[in-house]
Amino acid sequence: MTHDAPRLLPCGDTAFTIEFGKRIDAHLSARVLALDAVLAASALPGLLETVPTYRSLTVHLDPLRADPAELGRAVLALAGEPLAAVPSTRLWRIPVVYGGEFGIDLEAVAAHHGLAPGTLIERHSAPEYRVAMIGFLPGYAYLEGLDPGLALSRWPSPRPLTPAGTISIGGAQALVASIAAPSGWHLLGRTPEKTFVPERDPVFLLRPGDRVRFVPTPAARWDALAAAAEAGELVAELCEG
Repeated sequence: MTHDAPRLLPCGDTAFTIEFGKRIDAHLSARVLALDAVLAASALPGLLETVPTYRSLTVHLDPLRADPAELGRAVLALAGEPLAAVPSTRLWRIPVVYGGEFGIDLEAVAAHHGLAPGTLIERHSAPEYRVAMIGFLPGYAYLEGLDPGLALSRWPSPRPLTPAGTISIGGAQALVASIAAPSGWHLLGRTPEKTFVPERDPVFLLRPGDRVRFVPTPAARWDALAAAAEAGELVAELCEG
């Protein structure tokens, strides 16, 4: 497969971005995460933080310890080399209550695709997703792997507020929302799991490269699971290896 040549995009004197392409693509995402892993293991002087997205990696640096242009050239050279794919060792099984008050767009999305609501749930929960990036709002997990047959453009006008834990789709993307916020995405369900807790270590439950499986869960279990999550218990199942 032909890959785009990575580009160096300066971001002032404390950051730069390595851009691998201009599209959402699993191969580009894999290259981003591979470079991220290389930099995490490199301990380059002055490197403070890396922020992966679907198609680029932003590098934050201390300009008193590293020259931005010099470090940028070094990272760009690394990005142009063959990078070993990062194995996904963590799999999260996340409980989701679909439809009704938990997923108010489920029936409309099913009707749009000519599906029964139960079939939509089966198809949405069937794939093994991968977390491509955390962004937009703290803890928002953007997932690769949505069934292309379920893709649907976002609403033309966003809702002023949608609940924390919402499991939604927008275009060809899938999302686990961490906090209550406006959204134009289609709300299929909700998880009681808390994926962003500022007082917890780690603050974010999910990280780029993690795999995710959605587990359809009866609405009757919501109160108990939500209470457990509120008490600090993990209601998602973590499988390592």
